[in-house]
Amino acid sequence: MAAAAAQISYSEMQILPLLKLRDALRSNRYTGHTAGMCPGNLQCNLVVLPNSFAADFQNFCDRNPKPCPLLAVSKPGQPYLPSLDADADLRRDVPSYHLYRDGQFERAVCDIMSLWQDEHTAFAIGCSFSFERALAAAGIPLRHHALQRNVPMYQTTMQCVPSGMFSGPVVVSMRPIRAKDVTQVVRICEAYPHAHGTPIHIGDPAKIGIADLTAPDWGDATPIDESEVPVFWGCGVTTQIALKNAKPEFAITHAPGAMLILNADDERVPTRNQ
Repeated sequence: MAAAAAQISYSEMQILPLLKLRDALRSNRYTGHTAGMCPGNLQCNLVVLPNSFAADFQNFCDRNPKPCPLLAVSKPGQPYLPSLDADADLRRDVPSYHLYRDGQFERAVCDIMSLWQDEHTAFAIGCSFSFERALAAAGIPLRHHALQRNVPMYQTTMQCVPSGMFSGPVVVSMRPIRAKDVTQVVRICEAYPHAHGTPIHIGDPAKIGIADLTAPDWGDATPIDESEVPVFWGCGVTTQIALKNAKPEFAITHAPGAMLILNADDERVPTRNQ
């Protein structure tokens, strides 16, 4: 039996160009989060569903563009998104995938080559990692980058507009932002509607149903200094809650924070292929 490929650390992955990063993913040498990787490249959430659920799910995303900005939809049975990146393989280019059966999480896997079916449709949904390069370039500190952590994500009491069987609460990501920088952050993020755009909420987390910032539902806790305020953006993990509520017989998503990175400009608003 061949020896398992040597794993690559986050710090090593963070400096790789896209093609070398994909080589590492396709050989299953990294399964962690992708915050701060391939700056300048678009990062996306991924959802794969049976074709019979595709229309309602697409409508769910269109009704909830802040947490679920839909960028592309695959042709049924095709594990590619040529309108975004013709060379990306949706079955291999995500660090870690989550499998669901009847709405229940089953397991995490490194690739979905053996699971892909002609009856599947894939959806790419924007990710807030895509605007982080612009924030960093403007001198906005991003503590989860400095700590080499995943961004913290929280389920809120805000509710999505339902579509068919898809419904549920909005999930947000949080970044501590210096109070003096908040106006600039909002202005920068206005240019990224494809990556959740401007924040959903700024300040008191209790107002959106978050009781404890030190205990995120997904990702890693990020400390907040006295000079900072918590700023919350829509998050694509919203779709994973909606999947649990819809209970399709089978679904695949990225693991929260482990995104699909594409050979596409993170500043360009993609033109939807469907």
